Amino acid sequence: MNKVYLFPGQGSQFVGMGKDIFEQSDIAKQIYQSASDILGFDLVDISFNGPEDKLRQTQFTQPAIFVHSVAVYNLLKEHNLFPSAVAGHSLGEFSALVAANVLTFEDALNIVKVRSSEMAKAGSIQPGSMAAILGADDEQIEQICNQDGVVVPANINALGQIVISGEVDAVASAVETAKSLGIRKAIPLNVSGAFHSPLMVPAREPLSKILESVKFNNTDIPVYQNVTASPETDAEIIKDNILKQLENPVRWADIITNMISDGFTDFIEVGPNKVLSGLNRRINRDVNSTPIGTFEQIQNLIA
Repeated sequence: MNKVYLFPGQGSQFVGMGKDIFEQSDIAKQIYQSASDILGFDLVDISFNGPEDKLRQTQFTQPAIFVHSVAVYNLLKEHNLFPSAVAGHSLGEFSALVAANVLTFEDALNIVKVRSSEMAKAGSIQPGSMAAILGADDEQIEQICNQDGVVVPANINALGQIVISGEVDAVASAVETAKSLGIRKAIPLNVSGAFHSPLMVPAREPLSKILESVKFNNTDIPVYQNVTASPETDAEIIKDNILKQLENPVRWADIITNMISDGFTDFIEVGPNKVLSGLNRRINRDVNSTPIGTFEQIQNLIA
């Protein structure tokens, strides 16, 4: 199966995601129930019933998306559908590592539990914000980020689609700079912190500790990682990149471009929503991208 599995990150969540597969799959039920035990809160209730403002909180959003993605992956695996390569957007990298057998589900969820809570704490310690900048070229992004205070590119999603991250006032000023440059759209995002920026430093040590406490395995299939945009198979390199990801940009456009250069043109987005499939169309319209996040979509894929 010469297909790539892509796993979405924060921002793909919606209330009710995963409910249909939970109701129709014993495997999904076991995964969700095990997750609630590990997390210490009722993930089923938050994922399926919200409310939306609660599901949007980082400490709930990240585990909810991760568990949904892994549940969908396990249903595909049950039908002997395996990827030839994987990648995940930010949080989605942990789902990718489970699919590549780098981490067990339990170990990955324990990491996500710490990562999400510590990122939320870091957002309280050093308040920050993010904004989507649409239609800017590299030179304009450099101008937009040239502010008094921390502002950096956080998600390089596609040509002309960049998310910036940093201090609240500096990001607000960057948005005004973008408007003054005539940028098509500069949209503040509803997030709890400045993710993938130096403001996430307070989360580094707790994340490092949990990463060192679990076993990372080498993998036989390439994992294209956020920090390098390159295919990695070595456990120690993968672990190091996971820690670096906290404060460095997600190079998503480069990941997809590199995958295409390596001969992959058939992508399956495993998890809630279809954000990554949309980005793929912006990066290269010639590739095939299929979102698989519902029980019906799984059934259509395996039919």
